[in-house]
Amino acid sequence: MKQQLKEVVESALIELRKSGALQLEHAPQILIERTRDQSHGDFATNVALVMAKEAHTNPRELAQLIVETMPPSDQLVRTEIAGPGFINFFMSDAAYGDVIRDVLRQGELFGRSQIGGGEKVLMEYVSANPTGPLHVGHGRGAAYGAATANLLRAAGYQVHREYYVNDAGRQMDILTASVWLRYLDLCGEEVTFPSNGYQGDYIWDIAATLHRERQDMYHHPADLVMDGVPADAPDGDKEEHIDGLIAQARQLLGEEQYRQIHDEAMKAILGDIRDDLAEFGVEYDEWFSERSLMDDGTVNKVIERLQKSGDIYEQNGALWFRSTNYGDEKDRVVVRDNGLKTYFASDIAYHMNKLGRGFERMIDIWGADHHGYVPRVRAALAAMGEQPEQLEVLLVQFASLYRGGQKVQMSTRSGSFVTLRELRDEVGIDAARFFYVLRKSEQHMDFDLDLARSQSSENPVYYIQYAHARIHSVMRQLKEKEMVWNQREGAENLHLLVESHEKSLMVAISRYPELLESAALQREPHQLAHYLRDLAHELHTYYNAHHFIVEDQGLRNSRIMLISAARQIFANGLALLGVSAPEEM
Repeated sequence: MKQQLKEVVESALIELRKSGALQLEHAPQILIERTRDQSHGDFATNVALVMAKEAHTNPRELAQLIVETMPPSDQLVRTEIAGPGFINFFMSDAAYGDVIRDVLRQGELFGRSQIGGGEKVLMEYVSANPTGPLHVGHGRGAAYGAATANLLRAAGYQVHREYYVNDAGRQMDILTASVWLRYLDLCGEEVTFPSNGYQGDYIWDIAATLHRERQDMYHHPADLVMDGVPADAPDGDKEEHIDGLIAQARQLLGEEQYRQIHDEAMKAILGDIRDDLAEFGVEYDEWFSERSLMDDGTVNKVIERLQKSGDIYEQNGALWFRSTNYGDEKDRVVVRDNGLKTYFASDIAYHMNKLGRGFERMIDIWGADHHGYVPRVRAALAAMGEQPEQLEVLLVQFASLYRGGQKVQMSTRSGSFVTLRELRDEVGIDAARFFYVLRKSEQHMDFDLDLARSQSSENPVYYIQYAHARIHSVMRQLKEKEMVWNQREGAENLHLLVESHEKSLMVAISRYPELLESAALQREPHQLAHYLRDLAHELHTYYNAHHFIVEDQGLRNSRIMLISAARQIFANGLALLGVSAPEEM
């Protein structure tokens, strides 16, 4: 509808400029918005106000000129000029009838657009270190990322979904040392486990597999393992202690055996992450390895390029990137004094790799605790001669779980956290996916487990799915009465839909395409979630107030056509959010 009105206004402006009645150097941007008060019409535009100064004319007079020049349209009942020069549009019943016909004709394609223009976008989300199972915090990033990717595809973007596997770096070394120490326990060695190690049961599981398959291959005496290792907290420094254990593991095992344990641990955890996300309905086009950037020399090439441009300097044995020259608050280390490259060095290389693959826009979805990381990555892109604006970072706040009104306590390192798999088992995939996107991603979220499990109108996902199922129940009742819905006859009799509930439902359905576009452009799937809840309210209200299977055949077919259109919108919208649309509940 908005697009059709825009074309009508554009036609008038073209005619006015052609005739010389309107002198403008540039064609204005025409913004059509829905009115908040229906007494002011269905839509309005401020185009006359925007153009008035350049056109050297009174905005109300210009608005009148536009209205008089607009070509006739059966979509419009009338137009009004309001306030200082707004043009209000009152849509005809025929216009809303056309929307209902379009929904059923286009089916699952209804509401999709090409506003993205085929822009190539790489979306990277979740990308949790493969050091343990996914927890409920990762789940929010997964649900948000997947829904946003679906919305962008629906808006005409070419979206490549990617998981960046952090298979290099210190956290993976801590994981390797943690698994090895548990393995030594199973070999009969009494080794005090480090306070900074990974302590979940999954570490024991990986160690047990190693011990069963490799026997004593990695066995070394406990006193030799702890020889020369700095004391752990509270008597010593926990970071120095774990680093000492990592160094000892590398020395005693040798690089080949150390890498074997590293890879076995990563393979087990990454495989679990893949399965977990797939069961959650989150799929990727590519799993990209951080280590591959090390192995193929990409990280070294990036550092060398920054050294040649003078953007890297040496201090206290470490290499620093001059990120303050590009707006960051302080310079950043890319190579530590021990020669190890930082995550930041890999991230620079990774983002350059993305651009090298031809992506025009990079959308990274990070946890809100990484907000300070954004300026340094953009600074690196600027230093490499790229456009920092090509990187768009969307932040996701953590989700707190509540059960029985009490907050569920979680700690990732200690292993006392609620996994994504446990959440799914408790509330189901649909409730988890929907609740995760019900709020803006940058807002903190309280996830009420009791509400998510409930089968009541207070549970938004149940409320929406029940609306969809109710429509299917009408179709089953029709079949039981040995009646057939005649869609052609329904389309011809939409003018019979004169009840206020019917008009409200038609208006709600007509909002879907513009809502989809807005949700995609603003990266806000919560807009779609709230829209579906509002649409469900309109459907339930209509269902409770009227009978659909009535004696009047024309009215019956038109009413069923209307709710069938609503059913299609529910199915389309829920699919984009990764939620099922059940036919029975």
